[in-house]
Amino acid sequence: MKTLVLDGGLATHLEALGADLSDELWSARLLLENPGLIRRVHADYFAAGADVATTASYQASLPGFARHGLDAAEATRLITLSVELAEQARDAAGGGLVAASVGPYGAYLANGAEYTGDYDLDEDGLLAWHRPRWETLVAAEPDMLAVETIPSYPEARAIARLLQETPQVKAWISFSCRDEAHLNDGTPITEAAALFSGDPRVVAVGVNCTAPTHVAGLISRLTELPVVVYPNSGEIWDAENRRWVGLSDPVEYGQAAKEWRELGASLIGGCCRTTPEHIRHVRASVG
Repeated sequence: MKTLVLDGGLATHLEALGADLSDELWSARLLLENPGLIRRVHADYFAAGADVATTASYQASLPGFARHGLDAAEATRLITLSVELAEQARDAAGGGLVAASVGPYGAYLANGAEYTGDYDLDEDGLLAWHRPRWETLVAAEPDMLAVETIPSYPEARAIARLLQETPQVKAWISFSCRDEAHLNDGTPITEAAALFSGDPRVVAVGVNCTAPTHVAGLISRLTELPVVVYPNSGEIWDAENRRWVGLSDPVEYGQAAKEWRELGASLIGGCCRTTPEHIRHVRASVG
């Protein structure tokens, strides 16, 4: 399978361009306030060599927008707009794919729960929470869904049920992991990945929003489907002080991407704190 290069951190590049993302809506706030800046970020990642643009819908949900006074119709319009902006950048770049981001319930909670999987909803509750945005994104007809940063087995099961409800959709499923073998809630990644094994609608299973040092070990445990990896830059989020600590080098990240490809990953990009420069080096490393 040809290696597809994904984009890097959407919010990271938005902040570099001057956006204030301190609100709990994070990058989704720009869908309302400055959609042109989101389109520019997608364009910059395509220019850096990305094959895939991931939409700004990670933290966009009907309940999240409702907390900010938007009704369901306006929230649905903004979620749909996230796909349109990526498509516009893709068309201007002359080609590529659009993956509609489906972020975890923890992103809506905005309390770091995507790093623990410690939720106040069970599987049925998660299914009901995800369904409205899922249906909106499917109706927008992106090339695929990017189900991202899933930290827990119950949420993975809810996503598997949504896939059964929408047989026309293609998706990748990406877990957030605490080490080389386990999701953030402690579930072995092999157990979570098995939920999607043999499903022709699942284009890849893998990891994101995870330390790069864990990626090689995680890839070795994913053998049933094509593998997607787009870890963080290597910096660590200090949730108490709400800041990133540590350093990361785009050249070293690109060299690591070459190793991930050799180990079996066929979709490779970056998550938090990665930039167009990281993606440029990934592109150069994987061809």
